[in-house]
Amino acid sequence: MRLAKRKYVKQALSQWMNGVGPDSEVVISSRVRIARNIRNMPFPLMADPSRSLSVMEQLLGVAESGRLNGLGKIEQIRLTDLTELEKLVLVEKHLISPNLANDSRNGALILSPNEDISVMINEEDHLRIQCLSSGFQVHEAWDAASKIDDIFEEQVDYAFDEKHGYLTSCPTNVGTGIRVSVMMHLPALVMTGQINRILSAVTQVGLAVRGLYGEGSEATGNLFQVSNQITLGQSEQEIIENLFQVARQMIEHEKSARSKLLTESRLRVEDRVRRSFGILSQAIIMDSKEASQRLSDIRLGVHLGLLPEVNELVLNELLVSTQPGFLQMTFGEAMSPEDRDRSRAELIRSRLATIS
Repeated sequence: MRLAKRKYVKQALSQWMNGVGPDSEVVISSRVRIARNIRNMPFPLMADPSRSLSVMEQLLGVAESGRLNGLGKIEQIRLTDLTELEKLVLVEKHLISPNLANDSRNGALILSPNEDISVMINEEDHLRIQCLSSGFQVHEAWDAASKIDDIFEEQVDYAFDEKHGYLTSCPTNVGTGIRVSVMMHLPALVMTGQINRILSAVTQVGLAVRGLYGEGSEATGNLFQVSNQITLGQSEQEIIENLFQVARQMIEHEKSARSKLLTESRLRVEDRVRRSFGILSQAIIMDSKEASQRLSDIRLGVHLGLLPEVNELVLNELLVSTQPGFLQMTFGEAMSPEDRDRSRAELIRSRLATIS
């Protein structure tokens, strides 16, 4: 059965996007990613095809041995079996990285049934274990990712140095090899003009701020990914706790800014929210940037109690289903940017019509 027939590219909404986690009105998701490599094997970017194939077979062998059965019925997907569009959809769902999609020689993916665990093989490193959780759950995401890491470490001889820790392709990942991040919706901090001050303070304590799709992506729709930058010289617990405490403060600042908007500018905010809802409900053409911004307005309205009729699950679904790859998968054809803008507007109109 081709992957296109399966839920991984047909369904926009992963379980970790169900909006039920702690502080989910601000934090869309929490993620922990662990980078590992096999001792005495060249990093993927330096490996010849035979070496990278050997790595892939060795790591897929761990899944085939049944040691990951605790995750449920896992999928083992070789990237060469996918079309470019299918790979793009998996990127848009945050299940693989753009790097793996763009250079997938002997690349593979191990995926849990509810899509909260994805294991990338032969990306920048031999092994990248990713766990995603709904809302603000970085400790829970770490626990889940660490258990998967332990399973692989029992079967694979990791590249490890007593002085430097786990060795990785990129020097910034050397040490613990973990990257912890939270995806945050911060519209009130943007609207009240506080966002630059907050983000400046965040970067000064050693954290990075990026857009929805990580490094190199723009923070559209008031969505910001906050993560640690350095993994050397700190323990896993220190990295996680540092990000947790900073993110907790950002959550409180955002909630305070939302309260201020309701108290001081309620009519103006409600007009903005309902104006965006009206435009999305009627627009014939909608580019991705405008869609992201107006969906952000609606999401804010839902959490301020200004649009009680709107289900947040619909907004989370549209976050993915309006992306270029998913749109083309949904409509079953390659599209020009103009065609995508028309189809995006059509899709949004149809979804909002069911709740208005």
